[in-house]
Amino acid sequence: MGFDHPPRILFLYGSLRERSYSRLLAEEAARIIEGFGAEVKFFCPQGLPLYGAEPDTHPKVQELRSLSLWSEGQVWSSPELHGNISGLMKTQLDWIPLTLGAVRPTQGRTLAVMQVSGGSQSFNTVNTLRVLGRWMRMFTIPNQSSVAKAYQEFNEDGTMKASAYRDRVIDVMEELYRFTLLLRENVDELTDRYSERKASSAAQLAETAQKALG
Repeated sequence: MGFDHPPRILFLYGSLRERSYSRLLAEEAARIIEGFGAEVKFFCPQGLPLYGAEPDTHPKVQELRSLSLWSEGQVWSSPELHGNISGLMKTQLDWIPLTLGAVRPTQGRTLAVMQVSGGSQSFNTVNTLRVLGRWMRMFTIPNQSSVAKAYQEFNEDGTMKASAYRDRVIDVMEELYRFTLLLRENVDELTDRYSERKASSAAQLAETAQKALG
């Protein structure tokens, strides 16, 4: 089955500060991958409740889940706080379930992870994001971006300064674009599982037996 639309990439970022460097990094990455030909959307986490504090019918939760279903690839960009991802980043991921009925909002989608730090370079946050991506059954690409002393790396207008950090962001987006193109036509085949086929077959047999009885 061919695709006649550009790769669909969803961006999530993990800070609500007015000058959020995780958001600026995501916006820079979005401009780059749009240049390669992707269609991008952002989820603004302003107003998203803490996980479990509201029912999942909350409009922001529904918006987030709808965008995840729309996406073929995602980019997660978080600040590093106390050596790990921000609470806001985790809240967004907590609200995206592994299943919505028979639909999986994240399974088989590609993922790129990025982080910004106020101090020296660290990889704690991207490592945690990788763990979460694997748990959510996503194909996390090998490359990643970690921007140290992020306050030095952006212009006043929010664009990223020319640097090795920006070069890496280009590398990451180029890789995400290619992986998304390569994988999206084969997602069903790559994510087909014996255990799930077995469970589905058992359920069908049970349903057939129930109908036969009555």
